[in-house]
Amino acid sequence: MLNKVILQCRLTAHPELRYTTAGTPLTTMHVAHNRRVKQGEELKEEVCFVEVVAFGKQAEHCSQYLTKGSQVLLEGRLQHQRWEQEDGQKRSKHVVVAESVTFLDKKGETNE
Repeated sequence: MLNKVILQCRLTAHPELRYTTAGTPLTTMHVAHNRRVKQGEELKEEVCFVEVVAFGKQAEHCSQYLTKGSQVLLEGRLQHQRWEQEDGQKRSKHVVVAESVTFLDKKGETNE
């Protein structure tokens, strides 16, 4: 079975670095991918917002070098997460677990 995600997108916020209880670096990134869709005679923008997590050295590099607006090429896999809130309500979401993050902006380029 194949579980592969490839996205070229921009960060919608600064990456958030934290550490697991075992001490592994973990960075959470929120990204958006825009796509133009023709509806009748008009072109409309569709935006897809995605949460991405990276681990280890890659997580530290993302946190250090990426900022809001940075353009990246992500390769990873989808992971389904489930949890229960304090009020007992069950929640779930899909997250991309990054296996490779390529920085696409030129060095020193700002996109904010």
